Amino acid sequence: MPAPPRARDGFGQSVRDSIVIAKTNLLRLTRVPEVVIFTMIQPVIFVVMFSYVFGGSMSVGGTAAPSVYREFLMVGIFAQTVVFATVTSSGAIAHDMSKGLIDRFRSLPMARGAVLSGRTFADLVLMTFTVIVLAIVGALVGWRFHEGVPKALAAFGLVVLLGYAFTWVGALIGVSVRSPEAASSAPMLWILPVTFISNAFVDPGQMTPWLRHVADWNPFSATVQAGRELFGNPGVRTSDAWPMENAVLASLIYSVVIIVVCRTLAVRKYRNSTS
Repeated sequence: MPAPPRARDGFGQSVRDSIVIAKTNLLRLTRVPEVVIFTMIQPVIFVVMFSYVFGGSMSVGGTAAPSVYREFLMVGIFAQTVVFATVTSSGAIAHDMSKGLIDRFRSLPMARGAVLSGRTFADLVLMTFTVIVLAIVGALVGWRFHEGVPKALAAFGLVVLLGYAFTWVGALIGVSVRSPEAASSAPMLWILPVTFISNAFVDPGQMTPWLRHVADWNPFSATVQAGRELFGNPGVRTSDAWPMENAVLASLIYSVVIIVVCRTLAVRKYRNSTS
């Protein structure tokens, strides 16, 4: 029986192989456009529902004006949308592993980590497109940024970086579970607490002390706080917690640490499971 081709793990080769895999995954999405459509529809529903159902009943900065809550809300919706991409990443990777697609990649002389990197690159492209659509919808319901284009682009960059970090959490889950169904369900066990025990939709100052402490140190809250600062939106929280006082830096550190840790664990798990 011939030995499988030897993997090529140089950095340049890994980047090239990752781009090829990313293009493959994006082409697959064009054949199932309903996946893209439903990915877009869900956050749009959140924007409309939260804006018009909760707007007017939530107090932000001492006012319950719906227009103020919409500007407060949008950064939270941006961040929630990119974190939900974790479900897509974990489900797709688990599906590929269960259907034998990974075994076909193993027969090729390519960098082993490129399969996971390519998948996360493809998800990064999709989430960036989703955030652009969401920003347009937000503008239609009254959301605006007030600190200029460069800071707005920096805020979007932090949001997308957070999403890319969580796609690696999804990749780790995808290579760790036994079925696509489990991979699609498992992320919800932590996504909901992470997104709702935060400053995304309500002021943590209204929470009990221990819950407020958790919210202030939540990586998700740091990106939301940084986004509000850079967009000039209401709801920037005053807190003694370091991530809230240094939200931009904290958001960068959290995202990079998540990427480094989860990528290392995911690639190691992938190599062990396919060797």
